[in-house]
Amino acid sequence: MTDTRMRQGRAALAFSFLVQGVAFALLVTRIPAIQDRYGISDALLPAFLAAVPVLAGVGSVVTERVVRRVAPSLVLRWAQPVVLLALLAVGVGQGMVQVALALAVFGLAVGALDASMNMLGVSLQRAYGRSIMLGFHAAYSLGGIAGASLAWLGAHGGWALGVSYAPVVGVLLPLALVGSRWYVDAAAGPVGEAGGTGSGRGVAFAVLLPFCLVMSFAYIGDSTVSNWSAKYLQDVLGSSEQTATVPYNVYMVMTLLGRTLGDLGVRRFGAVAVVRAGAVLAAAGFALVAGAPGVAAGMAGFTLLGLGLCVLVPQTFAAAGRIGFEKGGPAGSDAAVARLNVFNYVGFLVGSPLVGVVGDAWSYRGAMLVPMVLVLVTVGYARSFEGTGGRYGDGHERARAADVGRDGHRL
Repeated sequence: MTDTRMRQGRAALAFSFLVQGVAFALLVTRIPAIQDRYGISDALLPAFLAAVPVLAGVGSVVTERVVRRVAPSLVLRWAQPVVLLALLAVGVGQGMVQVALALAVFGLAVGALDASMNMLGVSLQRAYGRSIMLGFHAAYSLGGIAGASLAWLGAHGGWALGVSYAPVVGVLLPLALVGSRWYVDAAAGPVGEAGGTGSGRGVAFAVLLPFCLVMSFAYIGDSTVSNWSAKYLQDVLGSSEQTATVPYNVYMVMTLLGRTLGDLGVRRFGAVAVVRAGAVLAAAGFALVAGAPGVAAGMAGFTLLGLGLCVLVPQTFAAAGRIGFEKGGPAGSDAAVARLNVFNYVGFLVGSPLVGVVGDAWSYRGAMLVPMVLVLVTVGYARSFEGTGGRYGDGHERARAADVGRDGHRL
């Protein structure tokens, strides 16, 4: 019974990650259409775009406090439908005030959603006693590819935003609500692990600082690819407009592949080795992009970037959650994940402007060296990931059953 519930919880959470990948991709890939629909000027657009991650950070901070009183699964159960309905509202609104409110709700709900999803993922990994976190993020990548593909169909078909969004929301929202019945809050860890009874308020920021930096650097790299890959290939390497759209698709496919196989790598070689390898691969990708003599080399660089960057974020959540649990029990794990999640948005906010400023002041080839250096810093922090993702000591199977059977919540 316990193993069945855990498998159901794992599948339900993976679906939640996939739905979030679809929703986020549908929003960010249709930004030009949103701008046209509501007459948002180029000068005002950056404020609209920045508001979403800023409010998501607020949502993550609020979630840290909310989960002291209610289960993270309850937060996730209601945050996901709000995200989907806010997405639909973006597509069918009638004026700038409506779209501003819809984006604000989207941002706040995304922060709560990202935090609670990763809280559940970390606690389930703790209950399983082996690395499964990368698999959840692989589901997110798959959702992102599906969402971007649906957005491409809508853009090329000339569909209105509401027409593009309504069928997706109509299908995913009820499925997400049904799936939420099987979320599992795995509160305790296997026998032999420290913590288990703390309040979670004793997790000092200094303890989490290495993971916060790694999270920020990873998202600076990710936002560089998502915001600048097409422009770089076209303006710097001289590709056609059609070819310039390929690197991000390749990057997403490699992200999916790397995360699908990543848990096996963590189980076999350990989290430290996987994080180091990912950072080195990502740095090599940025170096290749910066020095690429032509389009083919640039494509190869973005391919390496997908394989390298994809492992850093899931492993960082897992490591911070483990440290939080050791310091403050289940609540400490949840608090650590929520605090770390804020730096996801910090990296996203910093990455694109940073590359733009360096590119304008120096060169866009040189700008690619900035995220390369930041990602390389991760190698120095890799030792902080020790003990994450493998077995959690003796008595694993017995404690795993006690974990979910005693403290799990089926909502």
